Amino acid sequence: MTVGRYPATRLRRNRQDDFTRRLVAEHRLHVDDLIWPIFFTEGAATETEVASMPGVRRVTLDRLAAHVEPAARLGIPALALFPMTPPERRDAEGTEAGNPDNLICRAARLLKAEFPQLGLIGDVALDPYTDHGHDGVFRDGVIDNDDTVGLLVRQSLNQAAAGIDVLAPSDMMDGRIGAIRAALDAERLIHVRLMSYAAKYASAFYGPFRDALGSGGLLRGDKRTYQMDPANGDEALREVELDLLEGADMVMVKPGMPYLDIIRRVRDRFAVPTFAYQVSGEYAMIMAAAGHGWIDRDRAMMESLLAFKRAGASGVLTYFAPDAARMLRGA
Repeated sequence: MTVGRYPATRLRRNRQDDFTRRLVAEHRLHVDDLIWPIFFTEGAATETEVASMPGVRRVTLDRLAAHVEPAARLGIPALALFPMTPPERRDAEGTEAGNPDNLICRAARLLKAEFPQLGLIGDVALDPYTDHGHDGVFRDGVIDNDDTVGLLVRQSLNQAAAGIDVLAPSDMMDGRIGAIRAALDAERLIHVRLMSYAAKYASAFYGPFRDALGSGGLLRGDKRTYQMDPANGDEALREVELDLLEGADMVMVKPGMPYLDIIRRVRDRFAVPTFAYQVSGEYAMIMAAAGHGWIDRDRAMMESLLAFKRAGASGVLTYFAPDAARMLRGA
């Protein structure tokens, strides 16, 4: 619809100064929109920077509270937890995922005791626990969907018992949301939420994350038989619809920036809480370009996060969360 013509209408008028730009801004980024993914490992008194993710550290559990405390103070509402399982505790079936004293369960109990107000989001998938780096178990040379779902249910109940508030299945097996929801309900864990990685693509942008988890060198082949083809958009809507029908409370699109169109389509179609994951490769590209002086790190960081909100995301999982929160707080 045309509402005016030049020169009577000059759109630049509303860009002339800061107060006007603020008054007419269509979208805003807030600290409440941020979820911080964190990595932790076995051992003691150790912090290690992930080489491919400048500024991102893996910490041992004795340093986890100190690592998280600034984020809690800034008001970041939730953390996404990712354990680096040592090689000796990985096997073909990912059995460590069901250990009630595994790394993520110990981290959850520690964080709930120290920061009860922080939401804890637990990754549900087998790749941190398998010796082959896949999200499921092999049967006759292929990832077996239904056997994997049974193991994911066990993993989910294990994390929920440890205090995880939101289970986030990232495996992309068919039917896992319904199976996990049924198991939670049977155990009267009716308040545990499910944030489904409903549209997770087989992307080239995950490499640094796999370095952080120590699974990159383990992966045999690729994950294209269960993660989505980057060519497909309609299929993403089918995935989201199925997961919602099975009991997902929230959905996620991953990666984020290359799939802004999918975020918008999901939000327009279903009007449900929709999250984006600004994945490790996206983070690493911004940090690398900024490190060379090619872009302004802070402006690129904030612009990229605002883009997710403009596309319709309810919130963003981002490694920039503490720095973005500091800027939003004016700290």
